[in-house]
Amino acid sequence: MVVVHVKYGQEDEFLFETTCGESCDSLIRELVRINNRRAQIAFLCGALRDLAKHGPAKPVDDQGCDDLKEKYESAVIEKSPNYEADPGGMRTGNGVGEQLSKVFEDVCLEAERYVSRDQVRARRALTMEALDDKLANMRGAVTMAYPMGLPKWDVVFSALESVRGLSGTHAQSAILEEATAQLWCAGKEFQRNQTVGDRLGTKNEKTKVVAKLQKPNAGPPAREPVVSEEERKAMMAHYFKRQEELKALAEADDDDYLHSPWADPKALKNSLQGFKGTIRAPGVRR
Repeated sequence: MVVVHVKYGQEDEFLFETTCGESCDSLIRELVRINNRRAQIAFLCGALRDLAKHGPAKPVDDQGCDDLKEKYESAVIEKSPNYEADPGGMRTGNGVGEQLSKVFEDVCLEAERYVSRDQVRARRALTMEALDDKLANMRGAVTMAYPMGLPKWDVVFSALESVRGLSGTHAQSAILEEATAQLWCAGKEFQRNQTVGDRLGTKNEKTKVVAKLQKPNAGPPAREPVVSEEERKAMMAHYFKRQEELKALAEADDDDYLHSPWADPKALKNSLQGFKGTIRAPGVRR
């Protein structure tokens, strides 16, 4: 199997397995589907936690902080036993309760573990089937909590339907189009009319390449930094500490070092004459 290591920087990456005989067009389309599903799952993990804690979204005309609406508009806010006001005023505050919150958290953690970069370190390639399974678990948890369904204006409802439901959210920028996305490796683009073997110049299935998936007309991706962010921070801390040490030495005006034995100009003479220490006259105190 040819392993494609798709990287978006130091913090986001995943592995995918293909073959030399696979067309580049099919490869790009499958990578785009995986990319979009990862973005969908990552967005839903945060949205499901908000849903569990603060309940479904309010209609657009009814949004606002409950405390202010009660105080200044004399509004009557429906509060369940699990009520916890949403600071942003976007949700009703009526969460799903402790038991279902744990179910939500479990499915979110399971999905996050699967789409995390830890899979790359473990050398596990992602599959569309497994991603769809994680999404189905999320959908099942929401159905358990809301058997009658969520309101259509809730972002969780639209995000569970398809990746198109991420439109207007912060996750929209990560969504790619299957027909126009580009795959780059070693400064060259994968041409859709070629096979993977043609692009890599090899028929050896035991090959691993690092590639980048991006939007069209973006040009060749920039080279990745030689050092990681953690290494860069460690180097900056080291050089800053060294700079402070040199600055302290430059500002030191004392001459205490002159009293050191190695700074005595008569040390050589005394050692040749056999003198050790300081010679004092009898009765003279130091």
